[in-house]
Amino acid sequence: MTDTSPSKAEKCGFVAVLGLPNAGKSTLINELVGEKVTITSRKAQTTRMQIKGIALHEEENAQIILIDTPGVFNAKKSFDRTMVDAAWAGMEDAELCLLIVDVAKDNCIKLQKPLLERLEQSKKPKWLILNKIDRINKNKLLDITVQLNEIASFDKTFMVSALSGSGVKDLKNDLAKAMPEGTWHYDSDQVTDMSMRMLAAEITREHIYDLLHDELPYSIHVHTEQWENFDDGSVKISQIIYVQRDSQKSLVLGRRGNKIKSIGEKSRLELTEVLERKTHLSLLVKVNEKWMEQTSTLEEYGLTGQ
Repeated sequence: MTDTSPSKAEKCGFVAVLGLPNAGKSTLINELVGEKVTITSRKAQTTRMQIKGIALHEEENAQIILIDTPGVFNAKKSFDRTMVDAAWAGMEDAELCLLIVDVAKDNCIKLQKPLLERLEQSKKPKWLILNKIDRINKNKLLDITVQLNEIASFDKTFMVSALSGSGVKDLKNDLAKAMPEGTWHYDSDQVTDMSMRMLAAEITREHIYDLLHDELPYSIHVHTEQWENFDDGSVKISQIIYVQRDSQKSLVLGRRGNKIKSIGEKSRLELTEVLERKTHLSLLVKVNEKWMEQTSTLEEYGLTGQ
């Protein structure tokens, strides 16, 4: 018998993903989308812009647009303050806010207090996501949930491990049900709003942090200078890695260029996989102590007009 029941109306909505640096926001978004759309690193404060990850839920006919905001922290530099402003702006643009809390971190409740107090001022629906639950005694989770809800009232609480995927399916199901009816904003095969040039730069930046985690401050910028497509289907990408001091340049280059070579190899392999085409990657390291202050940098990260 042919099923003649009408299909569900399209649903679409924006979800702001907030949290302290390294809470697992980017990892969770990648898991919800089903593909890597934002970089993850042990280094704090690696997300610098509002990256939109686009997750689809077939049963609900829903498009969930997840805004990966910069981690909210006590910013001192102008560039950092602009990033934090972008995080709060992302919350105001969304139908729903998720607060990601790393429950494995010592004093996780105390660390969240300023963020919770700010969140409580918003009238947006708020869901609490306790992340890294596989790294804590289960008996502590209920107590953490109660204490966090005493500071800010959450509509729902989820316990997940973004890295393993535990609990993420239930979260995605509920997000899809919560989306309002509306036309999809993006094509069904699109997983992010980030340009390929920016994605390429972010991939290289991730590998820099992975290799030089304890040696290099996060004040480093990768710019895709050139993108050349060839008739044989391959692509040549030229990037500039900006650092603020000569000592940082030496760290990135490494002895006899061994570090920059390793960064280039790992980045090229991932780019080849992501782009599904042969990739030639050229990296150049330059010192520019004022790169954080330049309008062009803020524009590149979408941080102007905050």
